[in-house]
Amino acid sequence: MTPDDIDQDKLAAEWAAALDDQDDSPASQTDIDALFDQPSGGGGGGGKGGGGDDALAAEWAAALANEEETSIKTERNQEALSRQSAKAKFKDLTADAKAERPDPIRRDLDFILDIPLDVSAELGRTKLLINELLQLGQGSVIELNKLAGEPLEIYVNGKLVARGEAVVINEKFGVRLTDIISPIERVKQLA
Repeated sequence: MTPDDIDQDKLAAEWAAALDDQDDSPASQTDIDALFDQPSGGGGGGGKGGGGDDALAAEWAAALANEEETSIKTERNQEALSRQSAKAKFKDLTADAKAERPDPIRRDLDFILDIPLDVSAELGRTKLLINELLQLGQGSVIELNKLAGEPLEIYVNGKLVARGEAVVINEKFGVRLTDIISPIERVKQLA
């Protein structure tokens, strides 16, 4: 038995007791309304004799019919919505998937290949006072922070990317790369 069944049995027993009392002594409508906690004039079980029982049964029947009607309307709405929905139509993409496509990385590289960069090779650095700079003349020697034989540093747009050694090619200076800076080292230099 569910709690609803117990409540209905209790309600039926109270209703039967109220009807027995009504047969023995005339009860007013307010007494019956108080028994069911309903406001007076609510149409819930008024009248004398068996008429109140019929009213309660009619009320229950109306409530059940209303609930059933709501459930049927909901089902019909769901069916109508399911009929209205159309099957989705998708374009067949198997041919597109099998077709050769240009390599996206290569396409991106082609886009940036014409961007000019400033490449410089640094032999060494030093700091001078303005007074020392003004005393420089032809034949002056500036001492750099690098030792002889240390690699040159190659900068691209001011960022260190490689190290190498100086070479002479066709009477011009050049740099032979000996070490490329890893991306991790480049990130460390930014910090």
